[in-house]
Formats: sequence, C-alpha cells, structure tokens
Amino acid sequence: MNYHAKARPPAVLGRLCMAVLVAAVALAGCGQKEKKSGQALVSVNGEEITASQLNDELQRAGVTAEQQAAASKQLMDGLIERQLLLAAAVNDKLDRDPAVVQSIERAKALIIAQAYLQKRVGPPAKPSAAEVDEYYRQHPEFFSERKQFDLRQLVLATKDLDESLSKQIDSKKTLDELAELFDARGIKYSRNQVSRTSADVPPALSAKLQALAGGQIFIVREGERSILNSIVGIKPAPVALEQARPQIEQYLVGTKNKQAVAAEVARLRAAAKIEYLNKALAPDAKADNATPAAAAKPDAATQDAHDAAARGVAGLK
Repeated sequence: MNYHAKARPPAVLGRLCMAVLVAAVALAGCGQKEKKSGQALVSVNGEEITASQLNDELQRAGVTAEQQAAASKQLMDGLIERQLLLAAAVNDKLDRDPAVVQSIERAKALIIAQAYLQKRVGPPAKPSAAEVDEYYRQHPEFFSERKQFDLRQLVLATKDLDESLSKQIDSKKTLDELAELFDARGIKYSRNQVSRTSADVPPALSAKLQALAGGQIFIVREGERSILNSIVGIKPAPVALEQARPQIEQYLVGTKNKQAVAAEVARLRAAAKIEYLNKALAPDAKADNATPAAAAKPDAATQDAHDAAARGVAGLK
C-alpha cells in the first residue's frame, strides 16, 4: 500500500547539512575564524574537522554501531570535501555574491523556523487503537474493499498527442491497434504493464476505473508524457486491519502533526500585524488565510501523487 506519505530523511538531512554551511560561510564572510568544539581529527589547510562534527554526521545518517568504522571514513571524506569546497568558494568571494547570500538567508530562516516548530509543537501523540479502527472502517476503498487494477499501457510524449492523433485514437479499440497507428506515423512510445489499487488513487478515479468495460482505453496526462491505459483485469485485494495498522498509525501521526503546525501558524498570524505594502500581493478578501507553504506544505512526493491522480480523473475518456 502506498496511499500515504512517508517522511523523507534525505531532504531533512540536506537542510541540516545546509545549516553547517550557513554557519561556516557566515563566519568566513565576516573574517572570523570558526570556533569548533571537540577533539580535532583532521586539519584541512589549517581548518580543523572535529570529533563532534563527525559524530553529528554519524547521528544524522543513522549509522549503527556495526557500521560505524566503515561509515566514519566515508563521512570524513565528505566533511573534507565540504571544507575544501567551502574554502574555495570563500576564496572566490562567492559568500558575498547577492544570490548566494539570499539563498543562505532563506536556508537559515527555514532551519530556524523548523526548529521553532519542533520545539513548540513537539512530537504528536500516538493515535489510539480506537482511532486506527475508525479510520480503517471509514475507508473501505483503502482496506477491506480494496481492488487491484491490472493495466497495460502505451506511454508517449504529450506533444505528440495532437488533435489529429487524438481523433484517430478514438477510433481504435485496443492498445495493439494504437501501437500499429503510432508505428505508421513514426511516433515513439514504450509499452508497460502495471498494477494499481484503489488505495493508490482517489476514490473518484477508482470508481471510474471500476465502471470501465474490460479493455476500454483511457488516457492519463502527466505533464510531458501521456499514458494510454487498458484494463486487463480487476480483482479484490483486501487488507486486514492488523496488516494496515502500522501505516494507519503513521498517517494519523502525520495528520496530527500537520494540524498542530497549522494551528500554531494560525495563532502567530492572529497575533501579528501584517501589512501588505504592495496591495497586489494581498490575499483575496473572500479567501481564507492560507497556511504559509514554508510551515505546512505537504512533501513533494505526496503532492506529485495527488496532482497526478487529479490529472488522471480529468484525463479519462
């Protein structure tokens, strides 16, 4: 099941690594020598890399005790490379470049804002067994009544799907006929065979898929590519409560966290005096005040999945 978003540690790690660069570049730009704590392990052109820095990298990477010896060498190489690049950038005065300074300030603001939310909101409480049970009952399409859709696909560039080709597609009844059409017109495409479940798509799209006759072709447009699909089969694929429980718990924890973040941002907005000096940037008076993207934006993977699914509903023939 892939119906809910999972945390993305690499993105978090990237932001945290940026914090190190922010501090280092800021100090270097001011002509001050960075003060580091901990035992020095390596010196790079006079700049020390300490045990504290290495331990921090090990912790952020989630290295186990058994992997520590090998990982330490690899992470130390990374720290050395980072220091070399940082020193070269400062030597070229890139730390004073307006675009770089703006990027550093943005990263710094995001890191500090995230730290505030972690301190203020804290970890959300684990959902109760009753909450998990209720969510399971409320979403049979994800669990007890889940369906699996087996699909054959032809994938081609959206730019090739012009009005003339679309009219010809409407007259074809099978993907093999469409493949012959594409071959005749010299259109590049690829074949694919996938399985999707009603847990992977919104209920509206799931209902449309179940209503289609076997073999009927429908199109899903996803940006620069378009996918012509034919349903090979639909079969039950139920998921038991105990099997689904860990993922439901994870989803509910994430939902509670987003709600807590949104409530805190709403509290801060209510207490703040926000004046739009450029009236064109003021929100529509009829629209609700939206939560700032920096504070409560869904992760990229979840947003992409939802966008693709929404386009799929619109693209059904």
